[in-house]
Amino acid sequence: MKAGQVGYYEWNFRTGDLTCDDAALEAAGLERGTFSGRAAEWFAIVHPDDAAEFRARMEEVAKGRDLSVIEYRVCRPADGSIGWIESRCRTVFDEDGEPARVAGMLWEVAPRLNRDSIGRSLRHMSDAFFACDTDWRITYLNVEAEGILGPAPSLLGHVLWEAAPESVTSGREDLFRRAMAGTVPIDVEEKLQPTGPWYRIRLVPVPDGLLVFLAEDRTEQAAAKRSACVEELTDALAKALTAKDVVNSVNELVLPPFDATGLIIQALEHGRLRAVGCTGYPPPFHELIAEFDLSEDTPVREILLHRKVPMFFPSPQELMQHYPGTAEYVAVGKKKSWAFLPLLASGRVIGFCCITWSQPRCLTHDERTLLAALSGLIAQALERARLYDTEHTRAQELQRGMLPRALPSPPAVTATARFLPTSGEVGGDWYDVIPLSSGRVALVIGDVMGHGLPEAITMGRLRTAVHTLAALELPPDELLARLNDLVNGLGDDFCATCLYAVYDPASGACTFARAGHPPPAIVHRDGTVDFPQLALNPPLGAATPPFDTTELSLSEDSLLVLYTDGLIESRIRDITCGMARLALTLTAATDQLPPDKDRNEVTKHLDCLCDTLTSTLLPTQQTYDDAALLIARIHRLPPQNISSWPLTEDASAAAQARRLIRDQLAAWDLDDLAMTSELLVSELVGNVVRHAKGPVRLRLLRSDVLVCEVSDGSLSTPHIRRAADTDEGGRGLQLVEALSHRWGTRHTPTGKCIWTEQLLPLPLPEAHHGGRTEPVRTSADTA
Repeated sequence: MKAGQVGYYEWNFRTGDLTCDDAALEAAGLERGTFSGRAAEWFAIVHPDDAAEFRARMEEVAKGRDLSVIEYRVCRPADGSIGWIESRCRTVFDEDGEPARVAGMLWEVAPRLNRDSIGRSLRHMSDAFFACDTDWRITYLNVEAEGILGPAPSLLGHVLWEAAPESVTSGREDLFRRAMAGTVPIDVEEKLQPTGPWYRIRLVPVPDGLLVFLAEDRTEQAAAKRSACVEELTDALAKALTAKDVVNSVNELVLPPFDATGLIIQALEHGRLRAVGCTGYPPPFHELIAEFDLSEDTPVREILLHRKVPMFFPSPQELMQHYPGTAEYVAVGKKKSWAFLPLLASGRVIGFCCITWSQPRCLTHDERTLLAALSGLIAQALERARLYDTEHTRAQELQRGMLPRALPSPPAVTATARFLPTSGEVGGDWYDVIPLSSGRVALVIGDVMGHGLPEAITMGRLRTAVHTLAALELPPDELLARLNDLVNGLGDDFCATCLYAVYDPASGACTFARAGHPPPAIVHRDGTVDFPQLALNPPLGAATPPFDTTELSLSEDSLLVLYTDGLIESRIRDITCGMARLALTLTAATDQLPPDKDRNEVTKHLDCLCDTLTSTLLPTQQTYDDAALLIARIHRLPPQNISSWPLTEDASAAAQARRLIRDQLAAWDLDDLAMTSELLVSELVGNVVRHAKGPVRLRLLRSDVLVCEVSDGSLSTPHIRRAADTDEGGRGLQLVEALSHRWGTRHTPTGKCIWTEQLLPLPLPEAHHGGRTEPVRTSADTA
């Protein structure tokens, strides 16, 4: 169509038909042979940016009777070009006064196209722009300028100093006037708001006024963003304890500002690479880099063994051009751009960090410089984490080594335990089952306050001290007093809680002493749970002896549950709620416990109960305190396995004791032990008659061993004296030591007791309880 050629068209509202002459079709880029003659096809070629406005204008035309002028763009189907069309049209109405069709003329307006394109570009440019005439009236402002000065309707035609906000004009009127009076542009950098960004303001004088450009200073923003990134990462890495913490910090704080999508961190140890962290990659890639070989010609080998400087590859083509052997890594990893950063600490290469992108990315000089600086921070943090992980692993090994790997299982109890360390530092929780004389057993649990290697070492010292003091047969109150002295001697920085209980299966009595520790839970055979009100003493290190004790009678097959506060208390649950939840869980779980017939089955059920308690009471997320749990099922010594007699306090007592022993052993079918037992009891009773005072009592206990006890009212205890060859006496206790499996003395409320143990020659009948050792599982064993 030649310039100035006018086309004619007519649109029928009722049928949707559009009749056009050749000039109109040529202006729109349509061909007569392919045009459908429908208005919908014409509407479809209107430029998407003008389509909504075009439809709205045509709807206005259909309603009015005046001549309408419409300008819009079309996308010409013939060659894909854009054309500007100006149309003048009017609606034709039928006899009933209803709109029937639109008739009009159109033509191409090329000069208008250029003018409007420039206007649209100014209107939507990224920088703010406005213009003033010589009277300082605002004549134009674009969208960005409206965001700074205000909406156009309230500003156009108004004087700049009166209509614009003070943030733009305050203190700048002389500058604006000087620019308009001059002949060259003026550039300044200023803040419009005290806390806002910097702007580069450009004032351009023109014949009919002044043009003002306001461009936000991106350089300042980028520098501030980089500074904030470094500051935030520095703070996070300073708090990172483990290598996993370092990886998480880099993943969260470094990748997003650079729009990166992948991260690989590996440590160099003894000439081999060890995976530290890998995010943003498919599982097959994790398996591929797990066998990474430094002998391969790769950027990793280059930065670790040779150049020791960062390397950047903006595309797969460039990476594989220099290192063809990386093709498999590129294909499996599905990344398109890489930044390989060596990690150097104290001048030594300790590994590498690789940051990757899913699309080709050419980093700027500033971005590369920043990544190189960040790699130094990452290296220092990773080295600290390595040292921490090494120390933490050793501390955990030390802590596990200080806890019993296997619990003894004396006849008096069947016990299982759990220890669940915190996911942070090592702590000081411990537990123990300690067999004592005469079938008695000590159950102990404790918690050194705080976390760290010193606390774990203190726990080991206290556990050793408890074993030593228990071997001396100290009563619970005196044992805690000795422990309190030990903790006091460690300094003011240490404090510990402890619960110590001694159970006697012959009487069913259990004596408790606690120092700042939660009370035990006692589960009765009917499923009811009690938390006995034990005498409460301050924690070890803060207490002043004496320690009060509480004695309770425990029934057969009841459960004694000892625990540390880490099991029941957390940041979201106080100790009262924790004890209530423990009671509910115990009540629900103990219905499944079998009768006391098969100790193996009892142990299995106690293991299940431990697992139930720990899984129910401890959160699945990170824990902040160690938790220890010790559960013991109580067994009573049957009455038929206990015999006790008072003895006379004269020379006939030894003969009386031998006769009683002989008869009782015959009744128990233990005649093979009669002679040895008579010798032992003769020595013990003879010592009591000669060196002590009454009342004298003899007791026999049949359990996994044969126990013979002689008690009296004296507090003095016998000691072995190594007699000379010429001595006529003094060999009685040497004889006792030679004939018995074990022997010893202990104080009682009324005096003392001397006891001996002999191994039984035959397996015990089913009614008797044999001793064995049960393994103890920790959270690591059950993982």
